[in-house]
Amino acid sequence: MPTDKSADKTAIFQRRESEARSYCRGMPAMFTRAQGSEMFDADGNRYIDFLAGCSSLNYGHNDPDMKAALIDHIGNDGIAHALDMHTEPKAAFLDAFERIILEPRGLDYKVMMTGPTGTNAVESAMKLARKITGRKNIIAFTNGFHGMTMGALAATGNAGKRGGSGMSALDGVTHMPYEGAFGDDIDSLALIEQMLDNPSSGVDAPAAFLIEPVQGEGGLNAASAEFMQGIARIAKKHGALFIVDDIQAGCGRTGTFFSFEEMGIEPDLVPLAKSFGGMGLPFAALLIRPEHDIWKPAEHNGTFRGNTHAFITARIALEKFWADDAFQKELAEKSVMLTTALQQVAELIPGATLKGRGLMQGVDVGSGELAGDICARAFDKGLVIETSGAHDEVVKVLAPLTTSPALFREGFDILLDATREATTNMKIAAE
Repeated sequence: MPTDKSADKTAIFQRRESEARSYCRGMPAMFTRAQGSEMFDADGNRYIDFLAGCSSLNYGHNDPDMKAALIDHIGNDGIAHALDMHTEPKAAFLDAFERIILEPRGLDYKVMMTGPTGTNAVESAMKLARKITGRKNIIAFTNGFHGMTMGALAATGNAGKRGGSGMSALDGVTHMPYEGAFGDDIDSLALIEQMLDNPSSGVDAPAAFLIEPVQGEGGLNAASAEFMQGIARIAKKHGALFIVDDIQAGCGRTGTFFSFEEMGIEPDLVPLAKSFGGMGLPFAALLIRPEHDIWKPAEHNGTFRGNTHAFITARIALEKFWADDAFQKELAEKSVMLTTALQQVAELIPGATLKGRGLMQGVDVGSGELAGDICARAFDKGLVIETSGAHDEVVKVLAPLTTSPALFREGFDILLDATREATTNMKIAAE
């Protein structure tokens, strides 16, 4: 869909931006504006967004209420940056988070403002777990993704991401099999317990277990409640903390505010980011059970801990979408719609399977080449969508949670058309 005119405008990126850029390589349009679940490029082309900033825009682009509140704050010379000093926006956000999210769920967490990205929330969780236990080893899981800074990267499984470090200092982490990682015949939970119970296994006593209930970058593998309860039990048995990384799966992505709400568990630490800021403003935090909040002042800090502008939009997001159960009921309905639509996609591809849960679902099409072809064809037809998984074999839908049923159906139709074309092309190539 992008034209030569767009190519001229994007030349500056090839000339000056680092080779580290990625999404733009498969989506070479020059985007200029966005609203809700739609994006527009410099040529006036319209795209339906099924990526949502990798789940940073769960409430869509430029939500009118968040935008109005932010503009009003800036227009009135509201505080823009305050380190970790007391401000009215921070107080209002914390009050809303306590009143709307924590108390109704019977949860008691201190909120630690970390640096602005998810990886910093993970780093602080790993650091705190080590400080509390006096141990170094963190147990993470196959296909997990926790960030790109060195500590979080050590807990990340993807070889390509790890390779960016030059493979130096990626230590202090033992990787264990996620549920189903070795097939249905292997009980990952039993294997993990056996390894830790055996004093000659070579696995050091862990400071913490770090897990995603749904692995966003790892292929939408979704852990069962039984597996999560088992990890929580093993962690407690071995004196380790239980860290649930809800950076991508949280803020409603799986159907509830926290992805673990209906699992009968209460993590010790919960890193949050992405849509926690409401409308894409960088904001990360670590939820800490009060008894574990043993930090000394400034022992973990950063210049941009707590984005004051994000406090404004995050509060509005909580008040607008989570003050009652109406939004959550909508998510349940849209989840069924998504599953039904993706089943149609899967039926076009022999052996394809559905992955994930809630509004964090996709289709494992069996190969990265096919998944990439489907997504490329979808983009040419006006749908922004990406892949995930160890081999990029999963076509992943992360549409804004506020996407209307009509826009969902339009996006699904594009995805179906792209899949038909890609599979037809694959058959022709095979012949």
